[in-house]
Amino acid sequence: MRTRKEKTNTREREPRREKGSKPSADLKTTILQFLQSNKGKAFTPRDIGKKLGLRNRRFEEAIPEILDHLVQTGVAQELRNGAYKFHAKTTIKTGVVDHVSSRFAYVVMAEGEDDIWVSSDSLNGALDGDTVNVAVFTHTSGRKPEGEVTEVLQRKRDEFVGVLELRAKYGFVVPDNRKMYTDIYVKKEDLKGAESGEKVIVKVTKWPTDGDEKPEGNIIRVLGRAGEHEAEMHSIMAEFGLPFEFSEEVEAESEAISTEIPASEIARRRDFRDVLTFTIDPVDAKDFDDAISMRQLENGNWEIGVHIADVTHYVTTNSALEREAFRRATSVYLVDRTIPMLPEKLSNGLCSLRPHEDKLTFSAVFEMDHNAKIKSEWFGRTVIHSDRRYAYEEVQDILEKGEGDYAAELKLLNQLAYKLREARFKKGAISFETVEVKFRLDEKGVPLAVIPKIRKDAHKLIEDFMLLANKQVAEYVYKRKKGKEKLTMVYRIHDAPDEQKMLTFSTFVKRFGYTLNPEEGKVATSLNKFIEALEGKPEQYTLQNLAIRTMAKARYSTDAVGHFGLAYAHYTHFTSPIRRYPDMMAHRLLQRYLDEDESAQKEVFEEKCKHSSEREKVAADAERASIKYKQVEFMKNAADKDYEAIVTGVTEFGIFAEIIETRCEGMIRMSDLDDDYYDLDEKNYRVIGRRTGKVIAFGDKVTVRVKETNLDKRTIDFDLVTLADGKPVRSTTNGRRNKQKQREEESF
Repeated sequence: MRTRKEKTNTREREPRREKGSKPSADLKTTILQFLQSNKGKAFTPRDIGKKLGLRNRRFEEAIPEILDHLVQTGVAQELRNGAYKFHAKTTIKTGVVDHVSSRFAYVVMAEGEDDIWVSSDSLNGALDGDTVNVAVFTHTSGRKPEGEVTEVLQRKRDEFVGVLELRAKYGFVVPDNRKMYTDIYVKKEDLKGAESGEKVIVKVTKWPTDGDEKPEGNIIRVLGRAGEHEAEMHSIMAEFGLPFEFSEEVEAESEAISTEIPASEIARRRDFRDVLTFTIDPVDAKDFDDAISMRQLENGNWEIGVHIADVTHYVTTNSALEREAFRRATSVYLVDRTIPMLPEKLSNGLCSLRPHEDKLTFSAVFEMDHNAKIKSEWFGRTVIHSDRRYAYEEVQDILEKGEGDYAAELKLLNQLAYKLREARFKKGAISFETVEVKFRLDEKGVPLAVIPKIRKDAHKLIEDFMLLANKQVAEYVYKRKKGKEKLTMVYRIHDAPDEQKMLTFSTFVKRFGYTLNPEEGKVATSLNKFIEALEGKPEQYTLQNLAIRTMAKARYSTDAVGHFGLAYAHYTHFTSPIRRYPDMMAHRLLQRYLDEDESAQKEVFEEKCKHSSEREKVAADAERASIKYKQVEFMKNAADKDYEAIVTGVTEFGIFAEIIETRCEGMIRMSDLDDDYYDLDEKNYRVIGRRTGKVIAFGDKVTVRVKETNLDKRTIDFDLVTLADGKPVRSTTNGRRNKQKQREEESF
């Protein structure tokens, strides 16, 4: 990989192109596409030059060299008469670029097909995430298919975030994205006053056509000085395409909504204003989208109401607010801010179920006995008046001490929640408990502490009743129409894990002394026993996270295939419409069917489900990026000392480890280990020293020291101090880099 200085010199020495000539950079792609479009026909280099109008000496000399390259890679055939044609065995496939290294990428194919290995020189200007056509050929050595990008069909994005570096006559933006291995060239007149060292958003105006060219662009927004909190949070927002503000149209529409509830609207609803009702949320929450009411009935049973903000009463179909809610699809929670799906007047005002205010809600009301068995249920629009706003910590304190506002009622709700939870686990729900972290920040956004989020009964109480409402709404819609043709509904689905993945994982955990049965029908029960056995062990969260990665991802769909993780045959998202668009869809569909309307168009809602799932992933990635940035910043300023860590992954390039104290993950690079040459045993998640036989494996407890932090790339490098057995390891920043480079090359 060229150094920054070498890249800069290349830019300064770039030859002037001949007027009217085609740039030499895309000549190879042009010839390849020409041969591809003329399959079965053969052409001499001179014929190709004429057909393409490439008649100057420069092209006449380059064409034979390019054709020889295409022959060597198997894309073209040379005939006895000196003519060339597209290789009959070469196939053109379409996929998405995953640029995993500066030297190579994969073009990811549809499920079930092998991904295509492509050297960076053969990407022909394609960047990570782009959809491309790739010419595929297979080496006679039997290696996996390799190929060359022939055409970029669709760019994933045209705006990038990075740090600006200025030269006398131009600048270049070094992208934050770790999978972007080229800088973006910016002409002096397109800098928009940005200064060196500032974080900026650059919009690409000219794309590269091979690995030797850089994209060119214009700076469209200056975010601030790199390293400053506000600039870095804005850069994460821009990196993931998150909006900075609402449009004037959306804000105006929001402001025009009346804050008064007409008496006629209340009259159309079931009135719960005289029933004890409260909200339980995080201490810093402002958008309260769910509340619980409770009262004892004359027959001794309990009426439990799950009341959800009636967002769709205010956000009407085909409005600007509706279109924006769909576009965003979800609120995003970074470490220091919320990027809401709806404007503040709605999310924190009109729709938020604030205490001591009349609020419009959409409710699921259940009659339960003392064993949490549902005797009857009702769904519909309501009006409530919350008596109390609790933080989770307050409720937990009341549950533990048995005293405080509505202590008896909270205790009863908790008992019912326990029974709902117990019933769910008996049916095969999986009890994963992942550890999340939050930060204590100073006034400038600098992290002072990393604090694990601990889920207690107060959190689970609310979760259990929300799960119940989601499940019962889904079942009501599914069962409303008999026969095979069901009413269209938005479901939250979760497929059963892949049997082969579970078999591999079950084999792996045996080395830790755990048993896992991968057989169909026994996975859930076995996983719960496995999770219970992990409780309190050093490897608990590491193995749990690996188990989660073997599972399918939950997503939205109109197909009622069930939710494996919750052991529900039918499940939806109904309880958070302020922050999730699928919940708004569920509200609209439920009301449609309560009104005895015909089924909604399945294809329309399926497309909306796909969009919502995609936006959910973007939001999760952005949230992780903001957490990772603050973890790196925290470790940059943390004490220079040894830390206990757990090995969380191994690759040919390095060993990932997570510090137990702070939950911050970093890498021990192979090139920094100077005591031996380590080989990757990928199947068993470990590396083995060739000379010493030392083993460093997933789940091992090791001691590390922070060697380097990179805020721009959000990475931490560790030095390995001791292995699991406490023996020291020589680790140096000037390790055997040549051998490591050789090893990386040998792996391909």
